[in-house]
Amino acid sequence: MVPQYGIKCAVNLITTHFGDHVAKVCECLLRKGPLTLQATVRFTELTSSQVKNCLLVLIQHNCVQAFVLEQSVEHGDAAKTNTQYIALFDNIIHRWRFTKFLTIVSQNLDKQCFDLLEALLQHGRLTLKQMSDRAKSVQNEGDDVILDAVQEAFIKLLNAHFIERCPASEPVLTNPTKQEVSARKRAAKSAKIFEEQETLEQRVMEAAAPSEALRFLLVAQAEPAADGGKDETNSSIVTPGEKRKYDSLESETEYGAADEQVVLWRANFEEFIRRLRHKACVENVKTRLDDGAVTVLKAMLEATRSTEKKVKTDNSVPLSLNSIYEEVIKSEEGRNITFDRVRAALIQLSCPPLVKAANESYSIDFKKIIELAQNEEVESIVLKRYGRDAYRMFRLLSNSGHLLETDKIADATFVEKKETPKILYKLWKDDYLQMEKLQVTGAKRLSQFLLWKVNKNILREHVLDEMFHAALNLVQRVAFELEQEKEMLNIPRDKLLIRQRKVRLLLESAHMKLDDAIMLFHDF
Repeated sequence: MVPQYGIKCAVNLITTHFGDHVAKVCECLLRKGPLTLQATVRFTELTSSQVKNCLLVLIQHNCVQAFVLEQSVEHGDAAKTNTQYIALFDNIIHRWRFTKFLTIVSQNLDKQCFDLLEALLQHGRLTLKQMSDRAKSVQNEGDDVILDAVQEAFIKLLNAHFIERCPASEPVLTNPTKQEVSARKRAAKSAKIFEEQETLEQRVMEAAAPSEALRFLLVAQAEPAADGGKDETNSSIVTPGEKRKYDSLESETEYGAADEQVVLWRANFEEFIRRLRHKACVENVKTRLDDGAVTVLKAMLEATRSTEKKVKTDNSVPLSLNSIYEEVIKSEEGRNITFDRVRAALIQLSCPPLVKAANESYSIDFKKIIELAQNEEVESIVLKRYGRDAYRMFRLLSNSGHLLETDKIADATFVEKKETPKILYKLWKDDYLQMEKLQVTGAKRLSQFLLWKVNKNILREHVLDEMFHAALNLVQRVAFELEQEKEMLNIPRDKLLIRQRKVRLLLESAHMKLDDAIMLFHDF
């Protein structure tokens, strides 16, 4: 479920980037869920042409996905189909993070790769030909040199999984029949298995995604030989300088073209979020353990990154001690670390269990690291907002995981018993605690006790909504400061203008840090 202030942030972003009409269509889809074109026209009160153009803009920039919902029919009648449009909340919010994505590429690859990714982020989806044409328009070198440079940068981005083929334009989903739904429920109940229900958005994206074999594949086929024959040798990696004709393995019915030059490509947000998640894990461990343990963790992340099938992976694949050491010594800082030091670092990482050890193999416990980071973030909010006494009480309840009576909380945290109910009530009023009343019948009178606990799942949703609220306020303040700055450009007040810019930069920096916290609760 998308937080209410999360929707407001997404709408504000779309308004800033694409205007009011596009934002109106986007908000309609975010609030009402998947809609047909006709339903969207009805709810937005825009013309059919306006809605269609708005949807095309949102699809171009990966903010909306079209899909065909095929209604299953019970008695062999023809299936009913209709095209619907679903807003992709995560992809919209990722527009905040384009600067972070570009920073990752600049740190790992060269300037040409940076420029190519910047073009994809700016335009949403591009073909290889469009990327080459864009490079020609901004560079003064010869065509062949530019094409080779674009091709080389493209392959580097592709090999790093920073870009991917675009999803199918209208994947087909079939709604299960009532009998199929009932059968699944009975099977799950009999097996006593709890399965997290897959959202419609996840089903749509899974159906639209190209197969793993094609997702990062650029197929090159040599041009016809001089004797009229055809060179059948194919390669997914093209060497710069070679003259190639690109052919897609996909059928025209799936992607609309058989020529590699017209296959659409986009930035792979999943890979960037994965790397930011890894960075957050490293930063969290850095506050707890020494540099040796951090170096070992970095090496394990590097060795297992390619095996992760989704961003929110609970554990990495297991690695042997020898494999970890081989990865450690690949880095400059790791070459000073001995084999015994790596073993000692793994023992450090195992307590608290940030790394799990089993059968002489080690795997990273992502879930534990992220959970610890989330707990620390919430505790820091409580400390800043409610004071140290409230912080101690909240931390006690968070760690205990069960209901505690008011007097026991006061005794355990050394807070005066008169003040304890007031502080707890304030935390409960702001949705940081849950309260239950327990009535006990005694010999002479009825006694009532207040019990308190932290429900972490509900609390994280509440904190996330508060963060989106704060982010929206920051974005609106930055926009205001930017307008003020523009107005002052024609006024000879140098000192005031410099101050205005410093305030704006400070607000933008605060927003970037707040977004790190939002990712911790929403994306990681």
